[in-house]
Amino acid sequence: MSVSRRRFLGLGGAGSAAVLLGTGAWDASTTYAAPAGSGNPFTLGVASGDPQYDSVVLWTRLATDPYAVDGRGGMPAKPIRVEYEVARDENFRQVVRRSSVVATPELGHSVHPEIRGLLPDHVYYYRFRTGSEVSPTGRTRTTPPPFASPRELKFAFASCQAWQDGYYTAYDHMAAEDLDLVVHLGDYLYESGVKTNRRGVVTDPRFHGETFDLARYRLQYSLYKTEAPLQAAHAAHPWIHTIDDHEVENNWAGDISQIDTEPDQDPVVFRARRAAAFQAMYENMPLRHEQMPSGPDVRLHRRLPYGRLADITMLDTRQYRSDQPCGDGDSSTCTDRFNPDNTMLGGKQREWLLNGFKSSNARWQILGNQAPMGQTDWTPGPETHVWLDPWDGYVAERNKVLAAAQDSGVRNLVVITGDRHQNYALELKRDYENPDSPNVGTEFVGTSITSGGDGADMTDLGLQFLAANPHLKFFNSQRGYVRVTVDHQQWRSDFRVVPYVQTQGAPITTRATYVVEDRDPHVQQA
Repeated sequence: MSVSRRRFLGLGGAGSAAVLLGTGAWDASTTYAAPAGSGNPFTLGVASGDPQYDSVVLWTRLATDPYAVDGRGGMPAKPIRVEYEVARDENFRQVVRRSSVVATPELGHSVHPEIRGLLPDHVYYYRFRTGSEVSPTGRTRTTPPPFASPRELKFAFASCQAWQDGYYTAYDHMAAEDLDLVVHLGDYLYESGVKTNRRGVVTDPRFHGETFDLARYRLQYSLYKTEAPLQAAHAAHPWIHTIDDHEVENNWAGDISQIDTEPDQDPVVFRARRAAAFQAMYENMPLRHEQMPSGPDVRLHRRLPYGRLADITMLDTRQYRSDQPCGDGDSSTCTDRFNPDNTMLGGKQREWLLNGFKSSNARWQILGNQAPMGQTDWTPGPETHVWLDPWDGYVAERNKVLAAAQDSGVRNLVVITGDRHQNYALELKRDYENPDSPNVGTEFVGTSITSGGDGADMTDLGLQFLAANPHLKFFNSQRGYVRVTVDHQQWRSDFRVVPYVQTQGAPITTRATYVVEDRDPHVQQA
């Protein structure tokens, strides 16, 4: 891994040396000792992420006391050497890489070694060691070579996992799936305090307050990441991760906060909160060094090819957006939602996305997107009532993106989305104001893992959606995730749902399956 001088000098408050020691760019000196007899440091599990054809990033974060109120995980204020092994087999008889990195207190004793020189489209196993303690074993997989034409891609996507709303049973089922990777589309955690909860358990007062500073964000991540089903899903598959709003604060937009930028508040307050949230995110997720935050800024939009079968393009619809139009109020009278200056992506990210449409040779262009792109009117009749936080509040930019996909000759545009706590299968129109507008792509919105509690198959809102939006072909409001199988001829989305999350042990079923045929931007029930 090379690190430019500009990048070296621009690294955030964690310190450039701490970053490089944790990624393996610098060798770990044997002078960094492991703590002796301090307990299990792998309480937060292991993970891998952002797979490429010859590399993958591994992750763990040392925490002998993950619920320590100071956010330090019970670890000493000194660097600790962490060894790792990567092997072709689960028993580690065919080790292909053995080295070490350093977990530093500046990065919450997290490590992110980037393993290069791996074989394309291969399964690998990995584990960490510090002192006499050995981590659980993780399984990961590289992607096919850039110019290969793989037979299929199998992945799942998920979002929205409020700890207080239920148990992570769906992740136990996801861990058992035969998948190449997992895409997480945001709201990995919620910033709100965890006191009253649908699990019916009593939480310690240390979790009751809202997250604002680094110590509290670290504590919130620890609460989520000590859940065994989530650890199992991370250990079973490589993840591709982005954020939505709750990793920082509900409905934030760029430098604008719901509460921290009231008239008597300095916007610098929110930027400090954002910096703390981004650092805690990096410390707790399998992200590469390119996603290391620099203060309140982080680059999360990126493109990961899967041979020539698919490009997975991850968007960031929070960090560069303009404020929600009309104060996020009544949409039926909000003409500002059509304002061409309003943006979800910001100019630079939008240009990057549209250039990608032109240059991609992939059969399937997959956009990892946070909030619904397609129109979701909730009132049948002549008036249009939509939420203004998703793309319905930024109509001109949505039209520009969808038109560019069609005009650039994108063969199959499929958007995968989270946020809504509901399952949808819908068709993307070039312009929803024009009844004769053609379909230019399709969108699958996945429900939450837990957020919203047990859920239901159909709701009154769902009936209204189906009546008001002829381009919406499926609605469901249970919890779960979406399992996707993509080959040369067809995209297949299986909506995997559990009947309850407020108690443990729920079974999983496929509620419905919808497909998209090659070069045909319509969704059809299988």
